[in-house]
Amino acid sequence: MIQQVVGQLPPESTQQAVGYPSLFLLVALGALVPVVPTGALVSSAGVVALHQSSPFSLLIVFGVASAAAFLGDICLYWLGQRGVRSRNGSRWLKTIRDRAAPERLAQAQRKLDEHGATVLVLSRLVPAGRIPVMLACLLGRMPLRRFARGDIPACLAWAATYQLIGILGGALFPEPWQGVVAAVGLTLLVSGGPAVWRRTRARFGH
Repeated sequence: MIQQVVGQLPPESTQQAVGYPSLFLLVALGALVPVVPTGALVSSAGVVALHQSSPFSLLIVFGVASAAAFLGDICLYWLGQRGVRSRNGSRWLKTIRDRAAPERLAQAQRKLDEHGATVLVLSRLVPAGRIPVMLACLLGRMPLRRFARGDIPACLAWAATYQLIGILGGALFPEPWQGVVAAVGLTLLVSGGPAVWRRTRARFGH
């Protein structure tokens, strides 16, 4: 059943014409609101690009994913800045606060004090680490330009990491649909595993 649904990929030209803009929009949207698993999207796109004939497919996926992640981060940070400056806050700032657990925020603020904007790179790679660090930057009144300089390598490292997961998944299986399934499963395990482990430890009091 999975093979029938996922395995019937459209022609390569159609994949490129539809896939690249869709990847950009979904990753940018996912950076603003947590409605799509952006890591899984990038990994899946990496699998598809690996099986395409164009030698530039992987490079294009990397560029599209990192640019979209950067645009989404910058838009969210700018919206958060408006809330910080406003006396009554804003809906976007409240949304960012609600998505950052107090203990994660405190940890992010400590790391920001110690390492400055370079902590943004690690925050993009650690599951659920991006929002607490972004909120710490907002509360610390970090200028948008400085945040952007730190966010560029963060988005590049993030896109490279999840694309590599897709490449590994695609290289292990002969069919693209098999690589997509493997990449999505591995991505969800990497991104969701630590959170499940923390909840398990908290539940049993360890």
